[in-house]
Amino acid sequence: MCPLSAISKTASKVPFWVQIVAGLVLGVLLGWLARSQDIGWLYTTLEKVGDIFVQLLKLAVAPLVFFAILVSITNLRKVNNAARLASRTLLWFMITSLIAVAIGLAIGLLTNPGAGTGLTPKDGALPKHTGSWIDFLTGIVPSDVITPFTELNVLQIVFMAAVAGIAALQLGEKAAPILSLAESVLELLQKALWWVIRLAPLGTVGLIGYAIADYGWDLIGKYATFTADVYIGCALVLFGVYPLLLATVAKVNPLQFFKGAWPAIQLAFVSRSSVGTMPVTQKVTERLGVPKEYTSFAVPFGATTKMDGCAAIYPALAAIFIAQIFDVPLNVGDYLLIAFVSVVGSAATAGLTGATVMLTLTLSTLGLPLEGVGLLLAIDPILDMMRTATNVAGQALVPVVVAAREGILDKEAYARASASPVDAPAADGAESKAGVPATA
Repeated sequence: MCPLSAISKTASKVPFWVQIVAGLVLGVLLGWLARSQDIGWLYTTLEKVGDIFVQLLKLAVAPLVFFAILVSITNLRKVNNAARLASRTLLWFMITSLIAVAIGLAIGLLTNPGAGTGLTPKDGALPKHTGSWIDFLTGIVPSDVITPFTELNVLQIVFMAAVAGIAALQLGEKAAPILSLAESVLELLQKALWWVIRLAPLGTVGLIGYAIADYGWDLIGKYATFTADVYIGCALVLFGVYPLLLATVAKVNPLQFFKGAWPAIQLAFVSRSSVGTMPVTQKVTERLGVPKEYTSFAVPFGATTKMDGCAAIYPALAAIFIAQIFDVPLNVGDYLLIAFVSVVGSAATAGLTGATVMLTLTLSTLGLPLEGVGLLLAIDPILDMMRTATNVAGQALVPVVVAAREGILDKEAYARASASPVDAPAADGAESKAGVPATA
């Protein structure tokens, strides 16, 4: 047997979560080694491995978002009370975002994350990409159909896909050939993205290793309170608010939800991309008993607009942190503005790694210095892992809650949900037993 084939066969038998954890541990060790021993080639290798993995995910983002949104909108024609489901989905997106931002504000006011850090306004720098309400509103409509794809403007891609999907619904049977092609292209993209997802353990080594090698523990120490606040806030939403909603509103067992959603949550933590995780999120949501026709709408919609971690908890804490560094007092009106921006402007995050645009949108609304963003860029990758895991959990949670309330949740399928990996689709349409997460 070929050595590479033997290694591949052995790796396929190792649970995917074990591979991810092994990647995390190895990344930390290699990052510490590269920094402590000043090993330049190892530092560069870790950086390139992480960059390539993220770049492969981003490569699929533009076409994946377009075809996923297009197909999801047209799939609503197969669902009874489609308008009611869509409105309920949006309503619960807003409710959970409001709860998340309230938790972020409360933690920030209790802990004063900007106090005692030793950071000053001089440590900040203007970000390369900023957001404002004018840019947000005028930037939805693209000037041409090519630029949004080349510049990866997800919000504009969503707009074009939504227009195309609504137009296809209006055309009816005349649009059938286009819809068939769109569904085939979407399946092709998901299959290709599955190959990228299989590289997640390797990507983890590079991303975590580079973060440790580049930033070191000293820098993390300066942001200890802020980092702890973000993780605690996300944990409260993830393991407090979500289970409470599942138990009281959806009236289902919260543990079953986490069992079923685990493959998507762990991949989100590593990849730091809601859109890159979207196909896996959709698959696990279906496994939790949500009808496929509804899931194919709710999950892509959520992957581009539903960001409890990046667009609610994080900007609330970051605004308080930056205001304290720059010695700018905030009042009740400012906190209400933060909540408003978090609920209404979350689409600005667009499901990509990082939440810089959302943060600058929040700061510009409050009149806080945008240089404050530069204070947080160094620590952002470490924060983004937990933020994205929270985002994706919420993107799976809302369809479960809505489906349960509307009486379309398959309770038996939900009860069977497990933490086992989502298998890759075989070429003939049957599912293989490779034991790795899939996207179709």
